[in-house]
Amino acid sequence: MIVIPAIDLKDGQCVRLRQGEMDCATVFSEDPLATAQHWVNEGARRLHLVDLNGAFAGNPVNGEAVTAIASQFPDLPVQIGGGIRDLHTIERYLDAGVNWTIIGTAAVKNPKLVQEACREFEGHIIVGLDAKDGLVATEGWAEVSGLQAVELARRFANSGVSSIVYTDIARDGMMQGVNIKATLEVAHAVQVPVIASGGVSSLEDIQQLLDVGEIYGAITGRAIYEGKLNLCEAQRLCNRGE
Repeated sequence: MIVIPAIDLKDGQCVRLRQGEMDCATVFSEDPLATAQHWVNEGARRLHLVDLNGAFAGNPVNGEAVTAIASQFPDLPVQIGGGIRDLHTIERYLDAGVNWTIIGTAAVKNPKLVQEACREFEGHIIVGLDAKDGLVATEGWAEVSGLQAVELARRFANSGVSSIVYTDIARDGMMQGVNIKATLEVAHAVQVPVIASGGVSSLEDIQQLLDVGEIYGAITGRAIYEGKLNLCEAQRLCNRGE
């Protein structure tokens, strides 16, 4: 399993939100490139970037910072989500050196886009399922649909996505631990790698994910920025299980 540092971008700064609330943003750095360098130095094997402004705007807003990171670290796998609603945006990010684009809102509102993207950019498409009480949320988590995350996971896995990021909104940024049960339900439903997100805040959380043995990766944000979880220690723990 890999531990993936999150770099959430809002107005060109690195921030963390609580339960996706834009008004509850804590700024951790004004230099996204330096933040990426820090996590590279700490042994990151992949970076998870989120364009928060883009998620609400419906198109990339912090694309310049994303492409700068991808260019600066060409050997480090990078995935980006937020505001990805069409094939052109996906192509631009991939051309800039990003490895995977994450389709979230558009996957729910325009599922054909996922199918088209998987055909056009095979191996480079991730679906992000952000859920509250098992129901998928969209538009930067501002809207909750009536669609079950597990059912959508099955649908998109069959479309050819390379992996699924499952985020429990209620736990995101709250330092309350990862939702093992819900994440495992998604992992059991599909035959593609599942990445856990939301509430990953301690070595105990990492160990619990390792114990279930079916989770490919864990995204963590606030915990590593506040020093509650050490990225190097977390990845070493995962390496011992390989």
